[in-house]
Order: sequence, then C-alpha cells, then structure tokens
Amino acid sequence: MTAAPDEPLTPLTPPAPPPHLPHLPPPTTLYAWFDASSRRHGALTAVDLGERGVRYDELRLLAEEFARRVLRVTGSPPATVALHAASGLDAFAAYLGALRLGARVVPLHPGHPARRTARILAAAAPDLVVTDTHGPVPGPGVPVLRLTAAPQGPPAPPPVADGTGQAPDLPPLPDDADAVAYLLFTSGSTGEPKGVPIRNAQAVAYLAHTLRTRDLGPGARVSHTFDLTFDLSVDDLFATWAAGATLVLPPPDAFALNPVRYVEEGRLTHWFSVPSLITLARRTRALRPGCMPTLRHSFFAGEQLTLAQAECWARAAPHSTLSNLYGPTEVTVACAGYRLPADPAHWPHTRNGTVPVGTVHPGLDHLVVDGDGSPCDEGELLLRGPQRFGGYLDPADDRGRFARVPGPPRGDTALPAGPPGPDLWYRTGDRVRREGGVLVHLGRLDHQVKVRGFRVELGEVEAVLRTCPGVTEAVVVLAPEGGGTLLAAYTGAPGLGPALSELAAGALPSYMCPGSVTELERMPLNANGKTDRRLLLDLLTAPDGRTTAPVPVAAR
Repeated sequence: MTAAPDEPLTPLTPPAPPPHLPHLPPPTTLYAWFDASSRRHGALTAVDLGERGVRYDELRLLAEEFARRVLRVTGSPPATVALHAASGLDAFAAYLGALRLGARVVPLHPGHPARRTARILAAAAPDLVVTDTHGPVPGPGVPVLRLTAAPQGPPAPPPVADGTGQAPDLPPLPDDADAVAYLLFTSGSTGEPKGVPIRNAQAVAYLAHTLRTRDLGPGARVSHTFDLTFDLSVDDLFATWAAGATLVLPPPDAFALNPVRYVEEGRLTHWFSVPSLITLARRTRALRPGCMPTLRHSFFAGEQLTLAQAECWARAAPHSTLSNLYGPTEVTVACAGYRLPADPAHWPHTRNGTVPVGTVHPGLDHLVVDGDGSPCDEGELLLRGPQRFGGYLDPADDRGRFARVPGPPRGDTALPAGPPGPDLWYRTGDRVRREGGVLVHLGRLDHQVKVRGFRVELGEVEAVLRTCPGVTEAVVVLAPEGGGTLLAAYTGAPGLGPALSELAAGALPSYMCPGSVTELERMPLNANGKTDRRLLLDLLTAPDGRTTAPVPVAAR
C-alpha cells in the first residue's frame, strides 16, 4: 500500500421519506421507531430465524402480547425490567414489550457469573425480572416472568391483574424522549459494574445519524453478532428494524467459529462485529479471497481494527465497503467513523498500524486535550452533544469522568453537584492522535504505563510486534511486580518468540522491550469478544498452569 490522503467516512444520501408519510416528525423513542417501521413494512421479514421468518407485524404483535403478560403480573406499567435472556425471538419480543410499556430495559446474560448478576440487580432495582432460564435468578426477591415453559410441563396461567380474565389494555405509545430506554453495566475500575442509563433522546440521535449515513433499508440482511448486554446490539436490532431491513440470526456458534458460513447461509448484505472475529476466521483459514460475495457493507467496532485485519476481510468480501466505528457506551453505540477507500492502494498508513476511527458525527463536539486540559493533536478524547449520556446510575461514578475546558480535566472538584449538564465534556479515557485530518485511536489511558520511570504506550509495542511475518495478534500487558515488566503474548506461527524479541530489540528502546514473549493458541476474550487484558495478565503471571510456557527473550 502507498500513502494517500485520508478519506473520512462518506455520508450516504438519506433515503426519501415514504410517500404516504411525508410530513410526520421523526419518532421520539426507541420503541416508536420500531412501531412506525413495523406498520410501514408489516409484511416484510423483521427477523430471519433460519427455519422461518418473522414479519414486522408479527413481531409487533408478539411485543404487545408480551407487554400484556407483564401487566398481568405487575398490574401497572413497570419502571424497570431486567431481561435475563440470550438473544432470540423471545428475548426480542420481551425487549420490545418492555419498551412498549415505557420501561427501561436492563439486559443481563444468563451465562454471566451469578454474583455479578446479583450486584447488577441490586443496583438496577427492577420491578420485574424476565428470564429464559428455569432455575433461580440471583438477586433480590422481585417478581420473575419466565419466557419459556419449564421442561416438566406448561407453566400455570399467570394471575390476571384486574381479576376479570380480560387482556389488560396497553397504555398509549410511549413518547417521553427524556425517559431511559436501556441501562447497561460496564466494568468499573473498582471492580463494581457501573450503570450507564441511555435515554430515548440519545438513542434516537444515534439512530437518526445511522439511517442518514448507512445504506440500510428493505432487502438488506443484517448480521447479529452482539449479545444484548453489549451496546452495539442496539445497532443490530434497532437500526435494522427502523430501516425495514431483516435481522438474520446466526446458527448456533456459526459466527464465532465460522463467520463465513454465517454470511453464506444467511445471504448477509451487512456485517457488524468486533475485529476479533476476523482473527478467529483467519485462524481457521475460513477467509478465502472472494468467499463472501453477498456482503455490501462491513462495519467493525469495539476495539482497534488493524490494517492487517482489514486487508484480510477486504479480500474475502471484495464487493463490500469497510468502515471502522468508534464510540464508548456513554456516548451511545458509536460517535465516529471512517470508511476505507475502495482501492487498498489508497489506504492510509498510521503509526500504530490501525484503521483510523475517522471523524466525529455531525452535531457532536469533540476535543483532544493534554494532561493540562489544553487542546493538542495527541491526548485524551473529550465528547459532548445529543448522544452523550446524562451521568452514571450511581452519581459517585461521575467523579472524574466530566470536565470543563480549558483547565485540567482531572480538576473537577469545582463542578456543580447533581447530574452533569450538557455543557460538560465526557472524558472517554481514550487516547487519540490527529493524523491527516482524522482521529486514530491509540489505546486507553490506562494502557499507557510507566516502566523504570519511562512512559510506554502499549499499543506502540504491539504495533511493532505485529509487523513480524506470521504474527496474527500481539498483546502487551504490564506486570506490576518488580518495578514493572512488559509481558507480550502472540498468536500465529509457532516458535516466533526469539524473532519477536529480536525485532523489539532492534526497533524499540530497551525499557519498551517485553521481558517475555508467550505463544498462545488464542487470546482470552471477554463476554463481548474483546481481548481480556486482565485475564491475559493473570495467565502470563500465573506461577504454574500456563497453557504455553513463555519463550525466553534474547539477551540484551
């Protein structure tokens, strides 16, 4: 590839409004977007389950029927519904049904540790827990509504709230833009999950941008690779349904083990996943050139997308555009994007070998600041605007996350008490650099470490290791013991430890060179498919039980 001017994400022409709805204002809630689309596209397929398709009007009726089931249990519309279920038609109907009642939805994964689930339930204080499991639900004693019948037989009929036996009436369609649509919990630095409430107005702002800039509409067939506890699933579900497209569910384990099979069998036109799935597909040699001809658009988010990963995917999906999206949960799904030029010869070179995250959405404000809060070309990314959330569920978690500028971002002790106002900037904790007029993601602030008094950007070390032929992934972590030692792990061709040590010694100062290089069959991943650095550190520093012994580094 040769260097060329950076090409920002190109806005697509917004679709014309349907002729029979030319003057209606845009919906104000997440559910209203679905409801309007379901009535406009009632006969089209909303969800492809593989064995059958579910039409838009059918999905709306399922959601309404579930809302009535809830009212039979709760008597009145609940404020908060916890959804303890894996993705599927029942979970989708429950998610939509709860939104239909104006409730905020708290997605929970049944496979997550019971202790974490119990902590989240205690913090969220739901009025109802909906689950697709048959066992006990961890947490406080709140009513539980099960999506499926127990194995031993059908469940007893739920009590009817009004005692008449009639189906409860549904309330008017929710229209409160300021109401919380969903509440997600992210990992906190203290080990306690942090609740991130996203209001309808913030979700609608994201949807409006997405539908203006993405070639999404009836006939499009969209992947579903994200768990409901991951905010990127909001794009999967609601961008697809707002556009009248079809959400295609993968066969069991298909997208994780072989995304190509998922694309082929599902006849997908739109793909959206974390970049790690490219690495998984490369390891199984599934990404053959031209093997995904149906794809027209491919989107990646959630972690850094390397240029090497992008090249591999582009060869496999030659008719697809390829876009890198960026956004913290707190700024609603994604707030920046970059579309790679169609010709790989015009792809940009970046210092860390990753695809730029591009330009921030119109209507959002952003700043790049140094440690003193002064604008700069490399530093922390700050954001504000209509997609920015209004503060964490626990106000104590807001401390240090919002700032006024100019002035040190960390000096927030003078900020007023109460919810952070729209004038404040959200501190993403992400380091970015301006290159060629677009933003490049360098890593988290906590991925910048000190070794022997020197600042080290772990992404810079990883970028050097990835240049070694045969390396698929390279991740570097800091072992705090002994004054701090860098530990590297890689996947790819066997026996590359000495070569990587030699490569690092020839390209980096001695304090940036890993003290050990470990060959792994695969990187540990968290529930969202991202590299789990904490688990990797535990693996590399375990006194015994390593899956692969570290390769000794060459003497320096």
